[in-house]
Amino acid sequence: MLQSKQSGSPIAGRAVERVLCVVLLVCLTPGVNAAAPQPGSEQLTEFLTNVETMSARFSQTLLDEDLAVVEVSAGDFAISRPGRFRWDYTEPYEQLILADGDRLWIYDAELEQASVRTVDAVLATTPAMLLSGDTDISAGYEIVDRGLEDDVTWAELTPRTDEAEFVRLRLGFMDGEIRVMELFDRLGQTTRVEFFDVVRNPVLGDELFNFSPPDGVDVIGFDGS
Repeated sequence: MLQSKQSGSPIAGRAVERVLCVVLLVCLTPGVNAAAPQPGSEQLTEFLTNVETMSARFSQTLLDEDLAVVEVSAGDFAISRPGRFRWDYTEPYEQLILADGDRLWIYDAELEQASVRTVDAVLATTPAMLLSGDTDISAGYEIVDRGLEDDVTWAELTPRTDEAEFVRLRLGFMDGEIRVMELFDRLGQTTRVEFFDVVRNPVLGDELFNFSPPDGVDVIGFDGS
């Protein structure tokens, strides 16, 4: 989710940073140790072990500390592990967040503005820095099974560092597929992402994870090209 157009703020907001933590976590992690096989952790283990690509539609809701809705957005999502993902926001504004394995692009068509950072720079400011790509997720997070709620099986992840952007993360699975992510931050806000029409391991072309700013777009940062 990107900040409101009316705020005049940079196009990458705190909600983006929170969600990126999880997306990078899912993209870069090769697998999870199954030392404590519980329903939620088992499904998380299986997902991270066997999913190489994924596509889905998503709905994202930001809630304040009183659980009042602050903003709702929606769009399409795809990942190709390791390290590549694409968020196409179609509502309420058309925006793109794309990682090509080396660089992270955030593009706002209406503002004709794009920002670019290296993936390493993003990792350096999030709990995903604990995940170098050759380490399992349990090295950076305590994983606890939270049982079944409304047909969704939950695994809860708590960062092992006080520097994390969020205090805990819940991942919800149905029939082995990820359906919900809930991130709880230190300000009492909750970011909830629901996935629909999930397709596991589809064939995704490399062009899906490439981005070149259109002519006339202001680029913030250095793309290294």
